[in-house]
Amino acid sequence: MAIFRSLTAQVEPVSMDEAFLDVSGTRRRLGPPRTVAELIKARVADEQRITCTVGGATTTSLAKIASAQGKPDGLLLVPPHKVVSFLHPLPVGALWGVGAQTESRLRHLGLRTVGDVARVPRSTLARAFGPAQARQLVDLSWGRATHPVAANVEPAERSIGSQRTFTHDLDDPDLMRRELLRTAVGVAARLRAAGQRGRTVVLTVRFADFTTITRSRTLRDHTDIAPEIHAAACSALDSLALQRARVRLLGIRVSGLVDIEQTTRQLALDDREHGWVDAERAVDRAVRRFGPGAVRPAALVPDRAQWLEHNRYRVG
Repeated sequence: MAIFRSLTAQVEPVSMDEAFLDVSGTRRRLGPPRTVAELIKARVADEQRITCTVGGATTTSLAKIASAQGKPDGLLLVPPHKVVSFLHPLPVGALWGVGAQTESRLRHLGLRTVGDVARVPRSTLARAFGPAQARQLVDLSWGRATHPVAANVEPAERSIGSQRTFTHDLDDPDLMRRELLRTAVGVAARLRAAGQRGRTVVLTVRFADFTTITRSRTLRDHTDIAPEIHAAACSALDSLALQRARVRLLGIRVSGLVDIEQTTRQLALDDREHGWVDAERAVDRAVRRFGPGAVRPAALVPDRAQWLEHNRYRVG
């Protein structure tokens, strides 16, 4: 569900491992439906180490049928002009909402395929099932029955994040890590300001051709500490094994949020009495007193950053 909600806010869980997604508003950001479906399958396989089946169509009932027909580990999209040719050869039991009892009664009427149901007079169905169910069966058989995706049937998982589009594409991993540090510092500050800590760090990478991918890392403990968020994002970046790929955008999002009072941090035996938690809160106090940028990691100090930019090919 966290993967689904990272792609669109319009998510309606159906069961613990199944949901309807309305991706009509994601075309500009993620691409056409097939691209979104492939992204879902890739992320589930990469992050959860399991397979999944994606079915897509213009209605929820058709999407459900497409998903069932695509199992296991399939991807089946039904475009509008192929709805009838897809539906009508299927057995009546394939219709979503037609259980064993209804299927048996339809077969008793000699209706064995969805096409049979579509072509029978509605009055015949009404005598057998009543007007309301007859109307529903006809709509299902023509691919018209649907309901809008009921988003937020479960509370959407909150997240805090930030991303940056570069004026010039980056292809240097060291510069990418530095930009991720800049983003991690901002995201961590926003988490602390909101009194939240998160456990899952999601990296977004958009390439020069506008291909966009995400990778996530789930931490042992909830965090609002920039170095921990940065380390997780860099780990996700390293897993991509980019070979001088041109990157246009980098983003970090932290999800799995809980109130800070509900979290505890497990100390290791070699942890200092005062560590990053105290340091980050001291930075917050300095920023509140002296303004943004008063304290920052050395790698983000402008003069040092410019020096690194100028000398990046000579630094060991």
